[in-house]
Amino acid sequence: MKYIVTVNGEEHEVTLDGVAARTAGLSFDTRVAEIERTPVRVVTLGDEMHRVVVRRGEGKGRYTFWLEGHRFDVEALDERTHAIRALSGATAGLAGPAPLVAPMPGLIVRVNVQQGDEVQAGQGLVVMEAMKMENELRAPAAGVVKRVACEPGAAVEKGSVLIELE
Repeated sequence: MKYIVTVNGEEHEVTLDGVAARTAGLSFDTRVAEIERTPVRVVTLGDEMHRVVVRRGEGKGRYTFWLEGHRFDVEALDERTHAIRALSGATAGLAGPAPLVAPMPGLIVRVNVQQGDEVQAGQGLVVMEAMKMENELRAPAAGVVKRVACEPGAAVEKGSVLIELE
């Protein structure tokens, strides 16, 4: 089955065939194992094993992955659903960059930007400690920092606005 997978705004075609995955001319034997009662999955791609923390996002096919200290916003849709969304305009969102919000409760470790800084999509803006892991939160889109709403050492709740972009 073919999926359209968007990772931090970059689109990829992935074909799953039993236990094999193919993308961009590469083919991997794949296996996913759950660790009971945790959001952690052990993903095997060929000879490599990765520990991935997975949380369901808002909306069909949306997830947030944490891999090796990096956060990835992912949407995985089958080919048909992706085509229907594209034709119906369901992917059209609000204009302008979305604010950076805390994906879970945690402690702000470091803020890498100041008001007025220009940022690129995917650039690390804030480092947050949650679940005993440091997570680099990245810019959802390019823009200019309008307001920094957090500071190192501050505890934040899930959904708290950390950085506003314009």
